[in-house]
Amino acid sequence: MTLKERILLVLKNGPLSDRELADRILGKGSPQQSVNQACRQLAGKGIISRTEPPIRNILVGEHADIVSPLCEVSNKGLSDSQLQEEAIKDVLNDYLINAGWQTKVAWGGTHGTDIEATRGSERWLIEVKGCGSRNAMRVNYFLSILGEILQRMDDCNAHYSIALPDMQQFRNLWSRLPALAKERTTIDAIFVSETGQIDFVK
Repeated sequence: MTLKERILLVLKNGPLSDRELADRILGKGSPQQSVNQACRQLAGKGIISRTEPPIRNILVGEHADIVSPLCEVSNKGLSDSQLQEEAIKDVLNDYLINAGWQTKVAWGGTHGTDIEATRGSERWLIEVKGCGSRNAMRVNYFLSILGEILQRMDDCNAHYSIALPDMQQFRNLWSRLPALAKERTTIDAIFVSETGQIDFVK
């Protein structure tokens, strides 16, 4: 279960602050930054509301049964039409937060790296593309995402990845990229399936 799902389940019992959520979900006194970030994203999607300070998180009535587009994505019942960029960002963001990373996500076409994650001294930059609608478009997406991640490579200690829907065409394009190019750039690929499985490929 993802952090966002756990937040929604806990909020089903009544409004709570970020601090109270962190204590219940992550443990007493745990850092609350990941919970704060997840709650702001849930609020941005209209799934919860956040009151004026002192901030309390409230599950919006229509989502009180925990059946929402968010849970459909994080429960990984993704169709091709849902394997778009924002859905893939959401899946990866939940994965990273649950793995202890602090994330900064460029939601809704915001300028900048699609996902920038930090964990202690580690830094991970990920560029994301959705499924597209035609074979030719997917080739363009693949070439475009390679160019985008190369333009982000300004830190020799960072980890760089491209994230794509787990579709055979994208896997073929990645497999045809010369091994020397992958070795020299250190870029790896992340494939996200319709069921929400994440596959990391060198």
